[in-house]
Amino acid sequence: MQRNRRVERMTSDPDLAALSARLLLALQRELFDALAERGFADLTPRHGAVLAYLDPAGVRASELAQLSGQHKQVIGTIVDELAELGYVERKPDPADRRAKLVVPTERGLAEQRTADRIIAAIERRHAEAITEPRYREFKESLRTITERA
Repeated sequence: MQRNRRVERMTSDPDLAALSARLLLALQRELFDALAERGFADLTPRHGAVLAYLDPAGVRASELAQLSGQHKQVIGTIVDELAELGYVERKPDPADRRAKLVVPTERGLAEQRTADRIIAAIERRHAEAITEPRYREFKESLRTITERA
């Protein structure tokens, strides 16, 4: 049976979309499996669109949408889910009482600390695999590309 040329190409020389997707999926799988082992089994990768950008002082949903690249309606739904799970709450924005801030609860802050440690360990492992200077260069290059996308 003859192999599909696209499969061969994507295997031998994958494009940026395929590489990015593989990296994201592997990172999400490892992160959320590790979070589940540490008491946060109720979270899914979908929640990362909010959790990754939360600030202890709070963030507006519109800013979360902009930072994550998700639609505001999707962020609103995720915030509702996280509030129901006890990770965030909505509070009035002191700068504009009509606006609301999404603020992590104590459980949300504990999850963030745990996720930060897990991500740091993953990054250390990747840096060790290719050397620290190459890993820093990789991250800087990836940042440059994503900022222009």
